Amino acid sequence: MFTGIIETLGVIKNIINSDSNLQITIRSSITQELKIDQSVSHNGICLTVIGLGANSYTVTAIDETIQKTNISSWKIGDIVNLERAMKLGDRLDGHIVQGHVDQVGECANIESVNGSWRFTFRYDENLNNLTIEKGSITVNGVSLTVVNSKTNEFSVAIIPYTFENTTFKNFEVGSLVNLEFDVIGKYVARLHSLKR
Repeated sequence: MFTGIIETLGVIKNIINSDSNLQITIRSSITQELKIDQSVSHNGICLTVIGLGANSYTVTAIDETIQKTNISSWKIGDIVNLERAMKLGDRLDGHIVQGHVDQVGECANIESVNGSWRFTFRYDENLNNLTIEKGSITVNGVSLTVVNSKTNEFSVAIIPYTFENTTFKNFEVGSLVNLEFDVIGKYVARLHSLKR
């Protein structure tokens, strides 16, 4: 489980196709603290560490992950948000994040608002995901609060710290992002659909 509070950024050093999988090597300041078989969130995607180097580590993405996330668009040199799994007893500063991406969304608008930013994202409403006003959403692994909820889009307000210390500073209109909708909301929606 993750919190959506990004620890640091990583840089993709290498990507290798291995059958239907991708092996991705990332340079990161937390490499020395990682161990084999540890879960790390990469732009909201939970991936397992399979190899360690001096200042980089390697993870594997299977076909299921490749199909449901934006990982196939990653390139060498890209920057990714990183968060290690939560320790039992830690503060939950963000919200409950599983690292299981529900779908890919697209950045529809970026607006500067007196020292902060408002980002709007669109997503496919046919996949039955939803947001609510002041509810939680995860964008590329970042825990955020929804400020404008519509049927197939939502907005979030980004403070300068988040802008500078995550991949938000690299977003453009049209950027594809990984979305994980609130797990509690997903369970409530599922229960509601079963009672119909």
